[in-house]
Amino acid sequence: MSTEPRKILIVGGVAAGMKTASRLRRLDSEAKITVIERGVHLSYGACALPYVLSEEIEELDEVRKTANGTVRDEAFFSMVKDVDVLTRCEALGIDREKQLLDVKFLDDERQQQLAYDALVLATGSRPLVPPFPGRDLAGVRALKGMEDAAEIAKNIKSNNHAVIVGGGLIGLEMAEALKSRGMDVTLLEMQDQVLAGILDSDLAEHVHRELRNKGIKLRLQEALQEIRGENGRVQQVTTAKGSYAADLVILALGARPNIELAQEAGLEIGPSGAIKVNKHMQTSDQNIWAAGDCVESRHLINDQPMYLPLGSTANKHGRIVADVLCGKPANFPGILGTLLVKVFGLNVGRTGLSAEKARQSGFDPVSIFAPSPDRVHSMRDARPILTRLTIDRHSRKLLGAQIVGPGEVAKRIDVIATALSFDASIDQLAKIDLGYAPPFSAAMDPLHQAANALRNKLDGLADSLSPLQLKQQLDLGKKLLLLDVRSPDEYSEVRLPGAMLLPLGQLRAKVNELPKDTLIVPFCKISLRGYEAVRILHAAGYDKVAYLEGGVLGWPWQLERGAAEV
Repeated sequence: MSTEPRKILIVGGVAAGMKTASRLRRLDSEAKITVIERGVHLSYGACALPYVLSEEIEELDEVRKTANGTVRDEAFFSMVKDVDVLTRCEALGIDREKQLLDVKFLDDERQQQLAYDALVLATGSRPLVPPFPGRDLAGVRALKGMEDAAEIAKNIKSNNHAVIVGGGLIGLEMAEALKSRGMDVTLLEMQDQVLAGILDSDLAEHVHRELRNKGIKLRLQEALQEIRGENGRVQQVTTAKGSYAADLVILALGARPNIELAQEAGLEIGPSGAIKVNKHMQTSDQNIWAAGDCVESRHLINDQPMYLPLGSTANKHGRIVADVLCGKPANFPGILGTLLVKVFGLNVGRTGLSAEKARQSGFDPVSIFAPSPDRVHSMRDARPILTRLTIDRHSRKLLGAQIVGPGEVAKRIDVIATALSFDASIDQLAKIDLGYAPPFSAAMDPLHQAANALRNKLDGLADSLSPLQLKQQLDLGKKLLLLDVRSPDEYSEVRLPGAMLLPLGQLRAKVNELPKDTLIVPFCKISLRGYEAVRILHAAGYDKVAYLEGGVLGWPWQLERGAAEV
């Protein structure tokens, strides 16, 4: 007696949906797998779209091709994967009791009911577009899918004006893309920094400097109020502080999950506003799973629900759903919020918790900010990176990292993400056996250096101030002595305003000339010599001493340049 093949329906045909379908077919040669997709493009890499618009990727179709150049379309999935894909087909509703999905074919308005044994919701997300006046004008677009990219491309013209609304990942990538195409670019961000919630404010200042140096007109603490145009086409945007010419407006204000289908079916929605799933990606209905940008994740460190739509997460989800549906033991443990973004010549990454988020989660966080070259400093292509590590004071466990710089950032973020996944301590990170060769890293990798600096701080060998902590004290008019322990030549080239020069080699001889009733803040280029100065001052009986983390290289605010009296 033969059994009828399982009917598995998947709603959504981009990342999570098509990964689920492909993995399912590899594990189950008999199941009838059908994908319902409202659009026409399947299995494409949306994260690559800004690089299509910058022309670093030559053709738009490249984002939906396999590595060997085959387009992933309906024919590809039918012939290669034996998966039926219904494009231009919209899921209207779920009858959970009868296990039926109502669909409508958009080209002819025909409706149909499809039966399922298992239903997978991979409905994705959509751009957040508040009801601004003028948002429907031609030339105003959010970037989500291939259609958006194609429409934006028509509006890219050298010397025309582009306004980007939002300083998140897509906003920054689009700023670079449009600037590289010769457009005059203004970036509006309603908060006082870009990458808010991703980077600490002092690290974000380095991103601000890079944007401005590359000609982006950065307007912080300016919220969009209105988009204006004539004859149906955009011409200008206005904020409370001014107005800006605009031939193209990119709305990059984040994303919201597409939960309507799940919500109307009575499935549980999590506190983040996305579909709640268990560790097996199963919804509150035992016959329905969900994956990708429509679902809620949990943070691996504090176990808090969060919403962070990423293609990397969506692909992991899809594989896990397929494994579970085929009886394989699989679960999704959660995410670390690991992010990477390139901003012109600056690489930016973060993973885990910031000190602020860690404190809110009940930890006692301690951080260090440590710049260093990304490889042996004498190598011609060595570039600096600025690393901030955060740990829990009592357990010494790693909690997170943020790294910014023109050097190699991604591999260090990946090392920290791996260490966080295995609950590593700062002491373990300091001893981890990382690869060493001058073209790739120094004998002590930047992560080793940062870990050891943080261990010194934990063990009471030296107090320190982050750039933001020092700036706050200076802004409040606190009495302190900035002690520059570099050479006179370095001091003459660039320096912190108001700093006193006393080279490290002269410090022991002149230490008794320094005041003991004032906080002394030694620093150098990266504050390795600043740390040495702290040890010398401590040995001489000074207890009000804290070196500046990051030194001159890590200071993102005003610096004096040119010849100076010494």
